[in-house]
Amino acid sequence: MTTKTETEGASTLAKVGIGIAGASVLGIALFGSVVAAVVVALALLGTPLFAVMGGSSEILWMMHPDAAYHHLRFVAPTVLDERFADSPIVVTIPLFTFVGYVLAEAKTPDRLVTAARTVLGWMPGGLAIVCVIASAVFTVLTGGSGVTIIAIGGLLYPSLRKQKYSDSFALGLVTTGGSVGLLLPMSVPLIVYALVAHVDFTELFKAVLIPGMLVIVLLSIYSAYVGAREQIDRDPPDTRKMASAIWDLKWELGIPALLLGALGSGLTSIDEAAGIVAAYVVIIEFFVYKDLSWKKDLVRVAKSSMSLAGAIILILAMANALMNYVVDQHVPSKVLQFMLRVGIEHKWQFLIVMNVFLLILGMLMEGFSAILVAVPLILPFVADLGNRHPDEKMSPFQLAMIFLLNLEIAYCMPPLGLNLFISSFRFNRPVSSLYKVVLPFVGILGIGLVLVSYVPWFSNVAVAKDVAAAHAKAEREGTPPREAWMMECVQEDPSNPQPCSPEDRKKYPGGQMLDTTGAGDNAAAPDVDAGCNPDFGDCPPKK
Repeated sequence: MTTKTETEGASTLAKVGIGIAGASVLGIALFGSVVAAVVVALALLGTPLFAVMGGSSEILWMMHPDAAYHHLRFVAPTVLDERFADSPIVVTIPLFTFVGYVLAEAKTPDRLVTAARTVLGWMPGGLAIVCVIASAVFTVLTGGSGVTIIAIGGLLYPSLRKQKYSDSFALGLVTTGGSVGLLLPMSVPLIVYALVAHVDFTELFKAVLIPGMLVIVLLSIYSAYVGAREQIDRDPPDTRKMASAIWDLKWELGIPALLLGALGSGLTSIDEAAGIVAAYVVIIEFFVYKDLSWKKDLVRVAKSSMSLAGAIILILAMANALMNYVVDQHVPSKVLQFMLRVGIEHKWQFLIVMNVFLLILGMLMEGFSAILVAVPLILPFVADLGNRHPDEKMSPFQLAMIFLLNLEIAYCMPPLGLNLFISSFRFNRPVSSLYKVVLPFVGILGIGLVLVSYVPWFSNVAVAKDVAAAHAKAEREGTPPREAWMMECVQEDPSNPQPCSPEDRKKYPGGQMLDTTGAGDNAAAPDVDAGCNPDFGDCPPKK
C-alpha cells in the first residue's frame, strides 16, 4: 500500500525531473541552437525515437554548410548499402524477437522456474539463485528485461516472500534480474551492438560467455549469502524430481543446443540459424507442448513480435541515416579532440569517463538507442588511444562487454533506470521506494564492471584460440594476419586493419609484410633501403 510520504516523494521527484529537463532544453537553446533544443524537447515529450532521429537527419542535411548537400537523398546511403541493408543481423532481429514472444506466451517460464528450483532449491539461497538464472535465460530468449520482470518476477516474487526472504531483497532481486541476460549469447542488444560496431557476431557470442557467467556467479554468491544470513529454509534434494523437471524442459533445452550446433558446425550463418530456431520453437510450442493454438495464437503472436522487431529495425535505419551526417561532419574526431584537450590521455582515464557517460546515457535512453548513439562516438577514440599508446590497446570484445554491462547497470540505476519503472508498475510500488532495494545489486554489478574493465582476460579468453588460429593461418599463407588484428584491438579503419602487439608492429610495419629480400616494390628502386615500403612514407637512402 502506498503511503502519503511515498506519494509526496514521488511527486517531488517528478517535479525535480521536469525542472532538470526544462533547464537542459533552455541551456541547449541558449548555448547551442534553437533547432537542437526543439528536437530535444520533442524527444523528452515522448516523440517516437525513429521520428526524432529521422527528422534530425533531414534538418541537419538541410542546414549543411555546403548548399550542394541540401538534398534528402543524403539521408539514405548508409541505410541502403551492404553494411546495413545486406547485413544478416537485420533478418536475425525479427526472428529472435518472434522466438522470444512465442516462449513468453507459452508455459516456458513455468517449466524453466520449476526445473531451476528443483535442481538448485537445496542450496543456500537456492530460490534466489533460481531467480537470477531464470531471469538471465528468459531475458536472452525474449530480448527484453521488461518482459522478464513481468513474467519471471511476477512468478517468483510471491514465492520468495513465501519462503521468508525480506521484501527489500525480493524486490531488488526481481527488479535487477531482468537485465542480467543482456550479457549472454543471443541477446538482441548484443546482436545490435555487433551490427553497429562491425564486430563478428559469432566471435562476440563466444566472448560474452565468461563475462556473463561472472555476473551471474557474483549475484548468485550474494543470493547464497542472504539466504544463509536470513536463515531461509531449503528444499530437500530429490533426484527423481530433478530428473522429471529437466525432462519436462527438454524441448526448450534444444533451443541453445540447436543454435550452437548450427553456428559451431559452420553449416549455417546467423540468420539461417535464427530461422531454424524459429521453426523449431513453433513446432514444440504449437504442436508438441500445445501450449498455444496455431489457429488462435500464431498470427496474434507474430503480429505483436513483428511490431517490436519493425520498430527496432526502423530505429536502426534512422540511426544509420543520422550517422551519415555525423561521419560527414567528422563529429567523432571533434569529440576526440575535445577529450584530448580536457586531459584524457590514458586508458584508465578513458574507462572512468566512458563508464560514467554510459551509465548516464543508459538511464536517459532505451538500450538500443544508447548503442546507436554512443558506439560510433566511442570507437574512434578507443582506436586513437591505442594508436597513441600501443600498450593500451583494447580488444573490441572487451569494449563490447564494458558497454553492455553498463547498460545492465543503467537499467536498474536510480533514479531513472527503466527496470525501476517497470517493476514499480508490476508490483504496484512507488518508484522512489525501489531506489534503496536495488543498490546492493547495483553495487555487485559495479564490481563486475570494474573486473571486466580492468582485467581484459574475462573478455578475451573465450576467443583466444580463434585469434591464435587466425595468426597461424596467415603464417601458413604468408600474409599479414588482418583477421586476427580485427579481433585483438579496436581498429581505426576496419577496411585496413593494423597490427596490435609490439611483435606484429615490428613484423608488419604499416600492416604490410616486411620485405627483407630486396624484391617486390623496392626492386625497381635500388637507391632506397630494401626493408622499407615507400607506400607508407619516404624511405631513407640505401646504405
